[in-house]
Amino acid sequence: MESTDNTPLPQPSEFNPVTAIRQEIERVENSNVVGMLRIKTANQTILDAATRPNPKDLYHSLWYEGEVCCLFADSNLGKSIFAVQMADEIARDQKVLYVDCELSDKQFQLRYYNPETGSRHLFPENFLRAEIVAEAIRAENYEENFFVNIEAAAEAVGARVIIIDNLTYLCNASEKGDVAGLFMMKLMSLKKKHGWSLLIIAHTPKRNMSNPITQNDLAGSKKLYNFFDSVFAIGKSAKDNRLRYVKQIKVRAGEYRYDSDNVIVYEIDPGDGFLHFEHIAFSSESEHLKSKDEDEDNTEMQNILELKNQGKSIRDIACIMGMSKSAVGRAMKKAEAKAAAQAQTNQSTTASKDRKGKKAEEQKSDNDTTLFKKEEK
Repeated sequence: MESTDNTPLPQPSEFNPVTAIRQEIERVENSNVVGMLRIKTANQTILDAATRPNPKDLYHSLWYEGEVCCLFADSNLGKSIFAVQMADEIARDQKVLYVDCELSDKQFQLRYYNPETGSRHLFPENFLRAEIVAEAIRAENYEENFFVNIEAAAEAVGARVIIIDNLTYLCNASEKGDVAGLFMMKLMSLKKKHGWSLLIIAHTPKRNMSNPITQNDLAGSKKLYNFFDSVFAIGKSAKDNRLRYVKQIKVRAGEYRYDSDNVIVYEIDPGDGFLHFEHIAFSSESEHLKSKDEDEDNTEMQNILELKNQGKSIRDIACIMGMSKSAVGRAMKKAEAKAAAQAQTNQSTTASKDRKGKKAEEQKSDNDTTLFKKEEK
């Protein structure tokens, strides 16, 4: 028979150093440490955990506080763009250290600057960007030194949220199971030691765009996936080159919201000096995978024209159809051109039928005249 305890759990409160030290002492006293393991009852585990705050949602249920998270995608799909966008939003509330191993400072500047208007995006002062100093790189123990430097940098600036772009610079042999396992253990150690939240950007090998994204598309050993707390991916839409969709692959702390039936659809928008993912809709992943045949294409164009005739704007149509504004514009032009061509064809067909009918009538008239003359004779 199940037993229940209705005693309310202690509620997490604002962080107080004295209280935290007292709780840590009590936690240690109530546990039994054997080598690497700390043992305590399940009930004590729940009571201890209840005194600490629940993890906060860092970015739209994709990444939670205290997690080692992974974002992966194929090349040139906008992983770095999306990661910077995440950092930009999170940095409004707390410090974020973005370790950028991909772009130079000039490339970063050009990405967030509009030369036509002279506008540049103003990031929060809490957004701290770090890049590798080439002169300081040492070949021996490179990966170990990289870990040490990231830890030192985060502590120096007081950042508890760290984004590393990308995995290749942290683990050169991620496809090897033993290497990948040790790498992930180091990440987990940093997380537990400091209570940090880490996001690692990773690649995926070239994949078949007709298949849904799965954990098997993450490059490297399967041990990488097993150790990550949460994983999400960016896919390219088959509908439009400018469309991307985000799909959750693995969830631990939060809710599994963005699965195959409910991916987040974005359009890459240069904005006015802020290259970013503009959210336009939610849809099923299958809509962005399958190749449309001619009948499906005609149906889509017909739906777009019907919405246009209802007075809907291009932006409204894009949201309803799950397409980018540019794709809607192209579809409208294509539909109008097709309608005009069809009208021309119909007109030509009608004219041809008229000519044939007239010719048939003339022929019949000639035949009747010839027959009449024969009868007169």
